[in-house]
Amino acid sequence: MRYYFAPMEGLTDSIYRRLHRKYFSGVDRYYMPFISPTMHRTLTGREERELPFADTECFAAVPQLLTKVPEDFLWAAQVIKDRGYEEVNLNLGCPSGTVTAKGKGSGMLSDLDGLDRFLDSIFSTAPLPISVKTRLGVTDSEEFPALLEIYNRYPIKELIVHPRVRKQFYTCGVDMEQFRYAVENSKKPLCYNGDILSVADAEKIRAEFPQVESVMIGRGLVGDPGMLSPNGTDIQKLEAFCDELLEAYLVAFGGSRNAMFRLKENWGFLIGHFENSEKLWKRLRKTTDLAEYRSITKEIFHTLQRK
Repeated sequence: MRYYFAPMEGLTDSIYRRLHRKYFSGVDRYYMPFISPTMHRTLTGREERELPFADTECFAAVPQLLTKVPEDFLWAAQVIKDRGYEEVNLNLGCPSGTVTAKGKGSGMLSDLDGLDRFLDSIFSTAPLPISVKTRLGVTDSEEFPALLEIYNRYPIKELIVHPRVRKQFYTCGVDMEQFRYAVENSKKPLCYNGDILSVADAEKIRAEFPQVESVMIGRGLVGDPGMLSPNGTDIQKLEAFCDELLEAYLVAFGGSRNAMFRLKENWGFLIGHFENSEKLWKRLRKTTDLAEYRSITKEIFHTLQRK
């Protein structure tokens, strides 16, 4: 089984990926949070930082693009190739309202003819292999067979299926019957994504669908960063990881306010793995003082038990 770290906007940035790889093992490939190219044909300063040259990374990483314009996709794909990457991922799964309102992400799944034309345009001249991350549809999972019929027409390197529709966001259960339909009818290699919160969850996918050779994990790995390591999430490594993240973000953001804000997003997933953490989590959320932040996190690591 291959394990992929899902792209999570505002969480798994380049600093996070580098330090995660330093402290924890088991991830075969990191997918980058999306870049959204425009007609201006230039990367923003943030995008430059988040798309380092591939040979500067000590792990496999895959850039992700979010766009509905073929020319913008192809321009960015060439930039990605020029930076040494061997694959680009197309985001057809993002359910965010600000994204779908522009007809991007999972918003593209509402117009099958338009999606077909887009895929035809990018696959006809793509400078490198393309994988696709998709949902089952927009409002009803019964939309998926028609989507899969379209995907089967193109040389998709890997189809990453999150078996929910857009309107569900990340709530309600995943639709495993439609994922089974994908396994039985897809002509492309499949990757499963959705509600993998433990190695046991991944093993269930392997047991039920032995044809599926990869799973993508997002929230589960952010909350339990050492999930895939041989001995799980070692508390000392986790503390060192979080401490080094803080120091790196203090430099990157030029101050404590944004650094703490970014790390509190991570703590929203981490804290659920500590017993009796409600009071300390409440204090951590409220604090704006760096010294107090350090003190509270130290107390979490040294007084609370991991679940």
